[in-house]
Amino acid sequence: MHAPVQHFGSYFPFRSRNRIPVLIACIILSIFLLNTGNLGRFAYRSSVTGGHFPRKIWQSWKVDPLNFEERDLNLARSWVGKNPRYRYEVLTDQNDMQYVETYFGPEGFNRPDIVYVYRHLTAKIIKADLLRYLIMYAEGGVWTDIDVEALKPLDFFIPERYNEKSIDMIVGVEIDEPEFSNHTILGPKSQSFCQWTFICKPKLPVMLQLINNIIIWLDGVAREQNKPISDIELDFDQVISGTGPSAFTNVILAEMSKREGHEVNWHTFTNLRESKSVGGILVLTVEAFAAGQGHSDSGNHDGKIALVKHHYHASGWPSNHHRYSHPMFGEVEACNWNMECVQKWDADLAEFEALSEEEQQKRIAVKEAEDAARAAQEGG
Repeated sequence: MHAPVQHFGSYFPFRSRNRIPVLIACIILSIFLLNTGNLGRFAYRSSVTGGHFPRKIWQSWKVDPLNFEERDLNLARSWVGKNPRYRYEVLTDQNDMQYVETYFGPEGFNRPDIVYVYRHLTAKIIKADLLRYLIMYAEGGVWTDIDVEALKPLDFFIPERYNEKSIDMIVGVEIDEPEFSNHTILGPKSQSFCQWTFICKPKLPVMLQLINNIIIWLDGVAREQNKPISDIELDFDQVISGTGPSAFTNVILAEMSKREGHEVNWHTFTNLRESKSVGGILVLTVEAFAAGQGHSDSGNHDGKIALVKHHYHASGWPSNHHRYSHPMFGEVEACNWNMECVQKWDADLAEFEALSEEEQQKRIAVKEAEDAARAAQEGG
């Protein structure tokens, strides 16, 4: 199984050392992706699949459930206990590669580019995002992050007015703050679906398109940075837009538009008060998967609509992918979508940028001295 992958890898642009192999690899990759991804005509059906969602609950973590810490074990039990008819499976850092090779290697979907990329990725959050999409394309079912608690059984995830056979995918709103859509930093993150929990049927075109987008994006990043894929460096916003909620949301909106025959944009889901099915993709309100955020009118976990609770203890990845943080005013994300706070941050930034460079450096030095003194005092 390994030989074909290694052969393909020898031509892959991440390892090329001159222009000709890079050009050849890009041409091969483009043709390959067009043949496997173009409207899904070879690998999957392009419309609603019919049937039921697979009765499987998927997670991934560093270790298997027998070695879970108590907090992770308790959250896992919330899913298993409330859904006894579902199979529960966890992929780990020890067996994930075997899974990818099995399903996407020569005896599976025969996607050596995917196998190559997954094997060489070292950015953990990118790998985790890609893995969930690969699993959900290959087998479908319920994806939920390790730090997410099930508040209600999965039978509650599809309102009674819908026929499960007519639904291909279930997602929930995470961030609905369209008034920030033009903000330089917050704009791309202001409208998104949640990807810490979602449900889909196997072999959906939307999942394969998302996977293809990620492979192409990573190829571009590696070439732009002139580094092998194992050494690429990504900031917070690149993660969000490359594999995270923004990438997830954009491909879903594009799939809805294709299925509906007209453009479907975020306006369709702003201030969503009840679930809505668009092109066979069921969108739940923000309270379903993302209650308690303190923004987007997300409500709280005691509400009847809340289905899961995200505890965030496994979400430490931003520390490895820096956000933009101004030396005077810090991160605008700290405002947590509060308009007054964001407007003050923007005004302070504009006033600071109008100063001379000498004055800017002087104020930064003063602030750094004050921060150091405060830290010393708190430490003492």
